[in-house]
Amino acid sequence: QVQLVESGGGLLRRGESLRLSCVVSGGAFGNYALGWFRQPPGKEREFVAAIGRHYLVTHYAASVRGRFVISRDNAKNTVYLQVNSLEPEDTGVYYCAAAWADQENKFIVYWGKYEFWGQGTQVTVSS
Repeated sequence: QVQLVESGGGLLRRGESLRLSCVVSGGAFGNYALGWFRQPPGKEREFVAAIGRHYLVTHYAASVRGRFVISRDNAKNTVYLQVNSLEPEDTGVYYCAAAWADQENKFIVYWGKYEFWGQGTQVTVSS
């Protein structure tokens, strides 16, 4: 059974940074494309960032491009999201997700194509 566990959320101020982590267990981590999504208060879940099986294959939502960095460590079965220059609009529950990918250069944006999800970690940014 594949399990994803996020950590690293918290209460921060505008302009601060933090790193979210997501440990994936129970599956072949190297075969997964991975993603981060978030759900702001009262809104639907939205795409944040994705990474393919190859660590150089990444894609970002326009709202976070240049501020957030997604990365993966296959030795640790972990995907990270470095979040910088936080804004109050970044507040929400952040979820990581995994999906089996048949190609190294494939990243996944659509939430419906992810097979496995974590329970989420809360990030709150005050002004």
